[in-house]
Amino acid sequence: MAVVDCELEKELKQFDETKAGVKGLVDAGVTKLPRMFRHPPETLPSPNQNNGVDSNLQVPVIDLKDVDICERRKEIINDLRKAAEEWGFFQIVNHGIPIAVMDEVLKGVRGFHELPQEAKEEWYSRDFKKKVNFFSNGELKVSTPADWRDTLSCKVLEDECNFEAIPKVCREQIREYMKYIVKVQDKLSKLFSEALGLDSDYLENLRCFKSRSLACHYYPVCPDPHLTLGGTRHSDLGFLTLLLQDSSGLQILHDNVWIDVPPVEGALLTNLADMLQIVTNGKFKSVEHRVLMPATLEPRTSIACFVGTDDLQKPYGPIKELISEDNPAIYKEVLFGEYMNRYKL
Repeated sequence: MAVVDCELEKELKQFDETKAGVKGLVDAGVTKLPRMFRHPPETLPSPNQNNGVDSNLQVPVIDLKDVDICERRKEIINDLRKAAEEWGFFQIVNHGIPIAVMDEVLKGVRGFHELPQEAKEEWYSRDFKKKVNFFSNGELKVSTPADWRDTLSCKVLEDECNFEAIPKVCREQIREYMKYIVKVQDKLSKLFSEALGLDSDYLENLRCFKSRSLACHYYPVCPDPHLTLGGTRHSDLGFLTLLLQDSSGLQILHDNVWIDVPPVEGALLTNLADMLQIVTNGKFKSVEHRVLMPATLEPRTSIACFVGTDDLQKPYGPIKELISEDNPAIYKEVLFGEYMNRYKL
């Protein structure tokens, strides 16, 4: 029979009841990392072995300039196909989102997380069916170390009505940002379809890129950054994630080596998620990643836009045009909603 760690269980409960998140600990003047956030040494970077990181490798950068010009489009599709097959992550530039809009949405999200505790309490909830909720860690369990991170989650943003539930301090910035994200999403849907040798509207007709939700993360300054993580090693579950970040910390696992992915001025980081790997029968990769807590005097902010289908009961499996006798299906069909329920945003 498993022994329950009553003290740790109590610590988790008390933390959740404050409704203040990790930022609340920092505001209270914590000088030592609470036990609930301490990760096992084997999951953390080793200070003596270069952390298994190859500092010479960088994720591809794909320039979308002149994407509608025939010859240039072919080049972009080739670059995207190679990045999707070999990396699963790439930066895109000249995507159409003004830098000012990107800066403002990061500023707005940071503004929410840095509000006084009493101003954020009304959004704090572990009811993940809510369209908007503020929380720290999807699950708080004795068996799993917590990450040093708070999150404002905004769901179903393809529905204009849901923007009204977003906190006023960042509502208009998010609304403006999402206007551009929709265009990027549509552009990538066509490019991915063509990179697979399919008609440009193929993934659109499958409804792969129809829903949009945001996870607006905030990583406060940590007293013992070498003992914790901002994001535990994982892959994303949907079809695609578009990430905006204001500072370093993100790493991806490439050929069993951790690669730093610092922000690139004006770039949007694109990572393929599990469902896209499934429908492409493994041709495109969904890659594990994590967030380190660097020793810094500034908090980190990131905004992940999760792109998926708007039909949670739709089954998805390998696209029939991509399978053959020589390339049989390696995945079974899964219901999108059931698959997504494995992770709380």
